[in-house]
Amino acid sequence: MLRIAGVNIPDEKRIEISLTYIYGIGPSFAAKVLDALDISKQIRTKDLSEEQGNKIREYVEKNLRVEGELKHAVKNNIKRLKEVGCYRGTRHQKGLPVRGQRTKTNNRTVRGNVRRTMGSGRVKTEKT
Repeated sequence: MLRIAGVNIPDEKRIEISLTYIYGIGPSFAAKVLDALDISKQIRTKDLSEEQGNKIREYVEKNLRVEGELKHAVKNNIKRLKEVGCYRGTRHQKGLPVRGQRTKTNNRTVRGNVRRTMGSGRVKTEKT
C-alpha cells in the first residue's frame, strides 16, 4: 500500500483517483502531477513500481502544500480575518455563510440546522 503525506492510498483504484484521497489534491491537480512525472493515469496503484511510487511521494512532499500544512494555513488565514475584523472574519465568527449566499433560507447546514427565525420550528399551543 502506497503511503503519501501520511495518507494510505487505495490499491484497487486508478492512481489519478487515488491521489485525490490526499487533502489538497483534487482531480485536476492529480492529473497535473502525473503529467509532470510522465506516469500513466490509467495504471492502478498496486501496479505502480517502487520507483514510480517514490517519484510521486517526493513530488508531492517537495512541491505541494497538503494535509496538515494546508489545514494549518487555512486556519491561520481565517484567524487573521477574524483579528482584522473584516466582513468575512465576522461571518466566520458568527457561523454564517461567508461567500455571499442568501440567509433567509438555505443556510441551515452552515448554522448546524438551527432555526433562528420567529416562525420556524415553533410549536402551536392548544386553546381550551
